[in-house]
Amino acid sequence: MAFSAIYFLDNKGQVLISRNYRGDVEMSMIENFMPLLLSKEEDGSLNPILKQGKVYFLWIKYKNVYMVCTMKRNTNISLSFSFLFKVKQIFIEYFGDLEQESIRDNFILMYELLDEIMDFGYPQITEATILQEYITQEGYKLKQGAPRPPAAVTNAVSWRSEGIKYRKNELFMDIIESINFLVNARGSVVHSEILGQILMNSYLSGMPEISLCFNDNALFNQNQTENINVVDFEDIKFHSCVRLSRFENERVISFIPPDKDFELMSYRVTSRVKPFLMVEAAVQRYTHSRMEITAKVKGQFKERLTATDVAIIIPVPSDASSPKFSTAKGCVEWAPEDSAIIWFINSMKGGKEFTMKAHLGLPSVEAEEPEGKPPIRVKFKIQYIAASGLQIKYVRVIEKCVYEATSWVRCLTKSGDFQIRI
Repeated sequence: MAFSAIYFLDNKGQVLISRNYRGDVEMSMIENFMPLLLSKEEDGSLNPILKQGKVYFLWIKYKNVYMVCTMKRNTNISLSFSFLFKVKQIFIEYFGDLEQESIRDNFILMYELLDEIMDFGYPQITEATILQEYITQEGYKLKQGAPRPPAAVTNAVSWRSEGIKYRKNELFMDIIESINFLVNARGSVVHSEILGQILMNSYLSGMPEISLCFNDNALFNQNQTENINVVDFEDIKFHSCVRLSRFENERVISFIPPDKDFELMSYRVTSRVKPFLMVEAAVQRYTHSRMEITAKVKGQFKERLTATDVAIIIPVPSDASSPKFSTAKGCVEWAPEDSAIIWFINSMKGGKEFTMKAHLGLPSVEAEEPEGKPPIRVKFKIQYIAASGLQIKYVRVIEKCVYEATSWVRCLTKSGDFQIRI
């Protein structure tokens, strides 16, 4: 990726601040950006990449500021936009927000930052925590001594500073998985997937090396085995701190963690997805009179586990009235503003089954146009289990200072886009 220049424009296309890195695109070319943007918007063909002649404009908008990069050569578009959003976040962390006024008030600091985050069109330092070590808002000078880059810049670890110390060294890991599930009116599964992420909160001193390994049925290469008990993980994305070569060779995730909160990895599972909660509903209409809804929910998970915050949202006609409910578990609320009834269950053990019945009145005159049939939506949370079966087999923390570190692992399965059509 090699940018020619980066510009910050107002709504009228006036340049607020700019930095030319390569000199292969003339300054006058940016004057064509706003007219080109407006013409594309009128044609309905607006997109984040515009071209005029041999010059490409990559742009994003934040509040009343356009961030525009120009280039002439072929480049990695995804990486380019990722860089633009990173620059925006750096300025927000320095100024509290990014607006035209903040740019005018801090243009000297912005020039200094633009020189540090990119060199000759190539990104350099994009971590605000590292930049703040030696570029401050009070005079924008180094803290002491002769000018020198922070230690994290000269090392391979740009996401963590040296000298971090904690009285108690702890590592918190959360495996959070959301189930997306869609069942049609005939009871067949149309779509199912698990979207997972591993979140970490690191309170470790020094520069620790962390290694963690998953259980044996976590398969990250579909051609590796034919064992029917394994689960295929797809679309895996790691934090930049992870050593990919070791993961590819040993299936061990090894990394030096950033300080505090970060997402270690995300993934998707589409094979053998269990719904955990299954809802069946039968609707009986009595013409020009009333309707009855019988809903049944069953926990399809182990008895030792408990589903909490269960909410079953059942759509009803917008002109329904006079609701009456009966259920042996939980409570039912009438939500006329959403044309739905909501069945709440605080906690539900695995293997249990409960039924709810609702009676609603209907007007004697039918609507001119029949209403659509929105699906039932289900919400729930289940602690202490990952729907995919993913488990962390071991965690090792190695640091040259040799200290004891405590690691904590939590699992949570919850509903994502969970729908059942009736």
